[in-house]
Amino acid sequence: MNILILNGPNLNLLGTREPDTYGTTTLADLERDLESSFSDVTFTFAQHNGEGALIDQLHAARKQADGVVFNPGGYTHTSVALRDAVAAIDPPVVEVHLSNVHAREAFRRTSRIAPACIGQISGLGPTGYHLAVRYLARGEEGGD
Repeated sequence: MNILILNGPNLNLLGTREPDTYGTTTLADLERDLESSFSDVTFTFAQHNGEGALIDQLHAARKQADGVVFNPGGYTHTSVALRDAVAAIDPPVVEVHLSNVHAREAFRRTSRIAPACIGQISGLGPTGYHLAVRYLARGEEGGD
């Protein structure tokens, strides 16, 4: 099983950026933890601050990934282009957010991308990534 872990803008600053909101786990820590927790999964990790690079990565996932865990960061609330890219690919996509976007500012409560995903996990910190990988690895699309 090949899973793409795709992170959007500013997630390269995890661990130092607003630790009260996003925690102190760095992106490298998260990636190492996923690899050690899921030895039967082959991961591709990518982080881009630009919308076009994220779209290109999603397009590449059509042929390279069995599933995608996607944290679109601030583009969650604004990007029709990312929503369309998610809808255009076959691998299932789970949208993940470290913070509870529904308990934050009003503009963060709407995701343009979630309707094109098989699910959304929000507010569970790094555990959300683990749950998304577990879901995709077990092939539970449409499951409980």
